[in-house]
Amino acid sequence: MTAVGKYHLKFDQGTLTLADWTSEGIAGVFSDQNPWLWDGRANVWRCDAWHYSSVKRQIDLRAWQVEDWATEWPVVQFPQVSLPSLRTHQREAVERWLEPKSGVVVMPTGTGKTEVALKLMATLQVPTLVVSPVRDLMYQWHRRILQGLGYDSGIVGDTAFDVRAVTVTTYDSAAIHAPKLGNRFQLLVFDECHHLPGDFRRDAARMSLAPYRLGLSATPERSDGRHADFSWLIGPTVYNLPIADVKGTILADYEVVRIPVHLNTQEQARYDQLSAEVRQFVYQRKQEDPQFRWRELCAESALDPAARSAILAFRHKQSIEDRATEKLRVLEDLFRLHTGTPIVVFAGSNAMAFEVSRRFLVPCLLSHCGKKERREILDGLQAGDYPALVANQVLDEGVDLPAVKVAVVIGGTASTKQARQRLGRILRRSGDAKAVLYEVICSETNEAKRSRRRRDNDAYQGTRHRRM
Repeated sequence: MTAVGKYHLKFDQGTLTLADWTSEGIAGVFSDQNPWLWDGRANVWRCDAWHYSSVKRQIDLRAWQVEDWATEWPVVQFPQVSLPSLRTHQREAVERWLEPKSGVVVMPTGTGKTEVALKLMATLQVPTLVVSPVRDLMYQWHRRILQGLGYDSGIVGDTAFDVRAVTVTTYDSAAIHAPKLGNRFQLLVFDECHHLPGDFRRDAARMSLAPYRLGLSATPERSDGRHADFSWLIGPTVYNLPIADVKGTILADYEVVRIPVHLNTQEQARYDQLSAEVRQFVYQRKQEDPQFRWRELCAESALDPAARSAILAFRHKQSIEDRATEKLRVLEDLFRLHTGTPIVVFAGSNAMAFEVSRRFLVPCLLSHCGKKERREILDGLQAGDYPALVANQVLDEGVDLPAVKVAVVIGGTASTKQARQRLGRILRRSGDAKAVLYEVICSETNEAKRSRRRRDNDAYQGTRHRRM
């Protein structure tokens, strides 16, 4: 059964609305998959915008007198396409994605995910929104689009709101502005797409009409399992390139070296004392409630002074691991070992990053650094003006560091995702230079356990252990 008369399909604040249809018409046309709910406030049928392709397909097959007022897609013509020839694996990724025109492409850092996206943009020539996790990557995409496609893209984010047929933005800005921008773009490119399935950021996909969706990531899996939502937010994984297939060929050959260190006497005594405080609190709470879990401790810390004291003790423990005196001695030895070679140091906290920066007089790159300062530091490292730089998490994803072949990890989370991302920062091939990643780990602490979990992936197989 079809609708009575003609209908109007519209975009409204991140949703699709359908007017002038009876419930019988909805049931008849969308019998297989019905996303619609009746909105009595506006007297329309309503669903999330991401259903647009399915809705349009079912309407075109079964209904008549289509009046589609939902999209506002301008014509796109790139002035000067100047892209390098694709490698075999990049061509395969392009071909696999073009079959459904949606899906996730998984490729290790340094194998050219950006080139794949630019080739697809040049092929489709449709209005495109490129979404990246941080401002640095947003501006990096802006530069790459200008260089490769000759197009000065718009920018939404970092206090700017300049919307053009091709626009770059961040996940937060895309989600915030999705109610206004959801009908403006035909292609969505989600860089580091593992950020997308969060409760808020998923609105960037959920509230968009875009039928074409490309996800890019070297590490798509999430600890909360929400990467399963890619199937409807973006599409299934259409191409997956293992790091073992490109090590030593497309990517630089590399080794991972683990260097164990120990806390000094004073640090160890304080660490043991804090550990006892945390264990005692957890033991007492488990006597009262056998189902007590760590996340409940975090929730209780806002109201219970004892819980807050336990949280502070735990944080202090982490700071002792992170800022161990012996780590700085080893770091000094590594700087001497690799004199004349650019080095990136990954700290586990801003405090440790500042300490390394002050002690060794190297620039410190943190999330609150401005665009101009970040660019100057990265350009200075590549030009040889700075022998090294230290960062906390701002370099974990996406930022190009083509000149760097040595990295030192002196702190971080247990995430295998973070481990692979940090390794990826030094794997862009430059001649036959071999890359090396050092992990400086406090033995007999929770940091050693986090290190073992971080290395639970194929990229870290064959890790060597060394004492210095």
